[in-house]
Amino acid sequence: MIPRYTRPDMAAIWEANNKFRIMLEVETLAAEAMEQNGTIPQGVSKALRERGNFNAARIDEIERDVKHDVIAFLTNVAEYVGEEARFMHQGMTSSDVLDTTFAVQLTQSADILLTDLDKVLAALKKRVLEHKDTICIGRSHGIHAEPTTFGVKLAGHYAAFARAKKRLQDAKKEVAVCAISGAVGTYATVPPEIESYVAEKLGLTPETVSTQVIPRDRHAMFFAVMGVIASSIENLAIEIRHLQRTEVREAEEFFSEKQKGSSAMPHKRNPILTENLTGLARMVRSAVIPAMENVALWHERDISHSSVERFIAPDTTVALDFALGRMANVIENLLVYPDRMKSNLDRMGGLVFSQRTLLALTQNGISREDAYRIVQRSAMKVWESDGKVSLRDMLEQDTDVTSKLDKSALDKIFDLSVYTKHAGTIIDRALAS
Repeated sequence: MIPRYTRPDMAAIWEANNKFRIMLEVETLAAEAMEQNGTIPQGVSKALRERGNFNAARIDEIERDVKHDVIAFLTNVAEYVGEEARFMHQGMTSSDVLDTTFAVQLTQSADILLTDLDKVLAALKKRVLEHKDTICIGRSHGIHAEPTTFGVKLAGHYAAFARAKKRLQDAKKEVAVCAISGAVGTYATVPPEIESYVAEKLGLTPETVSTQVIPRDRHAMFFAVMGVIASSIENLAIEIRHLQRTEVREAEEFFSEKQKGSSAMPHKRNPILTENLTGLARMVRSAVIPAMENVALWHERDISHSSVERFIAPDTTVALDFALGRMANVIENLLVYPDRMKSNLDRMGGLVFSQRTLLALTQNGISREDAYRIVQRSAMKVWESDGKVSLRDMLEQDTDVTSKLDKSALDKIFDLSVYTKHAGTIIDRALAS
């Protein structure tokens, strides 16, 4: 985790002390359940509640000798608890503690990410409604296509993040599982009711078949969802980066009074935040393949997944948390230039109305192939003039057009309002998602 891109609440989830606190809680809850079914004597869980403690540095010290992280943890806790500690971890295996703890950490991180998504959605909703009727050019292949509105453009991104929220909610449920089933997952030394008790207390559900570990397809889905969210962040970031280009300049990141854009060129205002978001999205997605490769483990368990997860879990959740926070800020403070949008739309002399002209001609008795040829020959002259002549002027000089379309018909064709009349419907549908 790099401090530059780390926010404290998410970082705290992956700190050693939080992990050990959860591990101690798992052991304590298991002890409570074991006391209830008579597996261990009364008073063990009370001792764990009252005297159970740990020291991260001491655990590291013990682990250097024993070469086993869970044994080091249990040994350190026993130093605080005393005699009753001999009944701790009865019938359990390391994965029972580690995988259940990991499930809690992932659900904790998912809760933060869901809050982050809500902030992105709130920021987008405000700007969507603000620019519902702000007309701008739509582009395909980076080339002017037909008009749309900036609100509709942003509504598409709102819908994507709404889908992201639903996916993350499902992914959270997918990993919110508890496994306390003993060696190779047969419950031979720890009955299923212990697992059920711990799961309920931690807000988890028992794993269907744990073998000895929670199956990693669950975690693969969680990281895949984070990768998709990162891609949605990049999609919006690239849109903003394009709109900020000097030749376009329809929107740009907020630029503060004392901000500097370049060490060499005082005039520069660069899209540094969205460029940063593009990079962070790459890092989040880089965890997806290792997470999927973790699914394939030997027989009932191995630990080839462990080292991978020690990297990708904190790094990915921390990076995505930071990216979502930054994206919400970018949208909230985005500078939007409607006059430039209109100027860019008009720049190519009305070429954006070519399809409406084509359709009007087909509706007036000309074949689609002939109508396309008629409109295209005028459109190419406008294109080659770089918009210095207008499409309407060219059409009005073409008898193939004027024989079918009078002035009132052309007025109707060249009416921008047709492109905005359904903006409300589209936006309402997006916001309802």
